[in-house]
Amino acid sequence: MTDRLAGKVAIITGAGSGMGAAMAKRFTEEGAKVIAVDLNMDRLHGVVDELNQSETVATAVQADVSNLSDVQNFFQVADTTYGGVDIVVNNAGIMDNMAPAGDVTDDMFHRVMAINTDSVLYATREAVKRFLPKHQGVILNTASVGGTNGARAGVAYTASKHAVVGITKNTAYMYEKEGIRTNAIAPGSINTNIADSMKNIDKYGYERQAAGMGTAPEIGSAQQIAEVALFLVSDEASYVNGAIMPVDGGWTAY
Repeated sequence: MTDRLAGKVAIITGAGSGMGAAMAKRFTEEGAKVIAVDLNMDRLHGVVDELNQSETVATAVQADVSNLSDVQNFFQVADTTYGGVDIVVNNAGIMDNMAPAGDVTDDMFHRVMAINTDSVLYATREAVKRFLPKHQGVILNTASVGGTNGARAGVAYTASKHAVVGITKNTAYMYEKEGIRTNAIAPGSINTNIADSMKNIDKYGYERQAAGMGTAPEIGSAQQIAEVALFLVSDEASYVNGAIMPVDGGWTAY
C-alpha cells in the first residue's frame, strides 16, 4: 500500500464481480473510500464485506445503471456518506448475443445501449456537476476492443462501446480546462462473468467474430485491468486525458 488515492472517494459501477470488484479492492488498498454499485446485491455484499473486514472503506448501493434515478441515487449516497466524490468509474456493462445488423432485435439493441452507453452519459453528467465547482475530478470508462474494432462482438455491443469511446474523448476535450480528466480502458479478453449476459447466441455472428479469435492472446485477469485503472485515476496520470488505453495483451496490435 502506498496511499496513492488517500483521501479520495470513488464510485465504481459493476463492482459486484470481475473488473469492478478488482478495482474496488485496489482503490481501497490505496486509501480510497468506495461507493460500490451493482444490480446483484448478493455478489456486491460479498465484495463489500471483504473490503470492510478491518475498517469501513466501502458502501454497497444497488442500482440499475440504465435508470437515471438509480444513478442519481448513488451519487447522492456518495455526497451524504463521504461528502462528495473525486473519481467515477463507469464499469458496468453487458454483452450482446453476437447478432449482426441484419439479425439484431430492437429489444437487444436498446437494452445493450441503455446499460453500456446511456449509463455512462448519466454518470458522466452527474460527475461533471460535482467536479466543476471544485475544478477537479477523474472519470474512467470501461470501453472495450469492441469499441475500437468491428469484429469482437455483435452490432449492439460494438456500437455501444464505440459510443463510450466517443463520450470519453468528447468529455475529455470539453472539460480539460476545468480540471476534469476523462479516459477509458479498452480491455481484450478478460476472465470475468460478462459472458453470463449472453443468451440465444446468433450463429452467423458468432462464427464471423470467431474468425479473429485465433489472434487473441491468453485471457487476461481482472487484476491486470485494475492496476491500469489505478494508474489512470491517480495523480501519476495527471497528464493523461482523452486516452483509450488498450489492455488486451497485444490483441489489437495484430
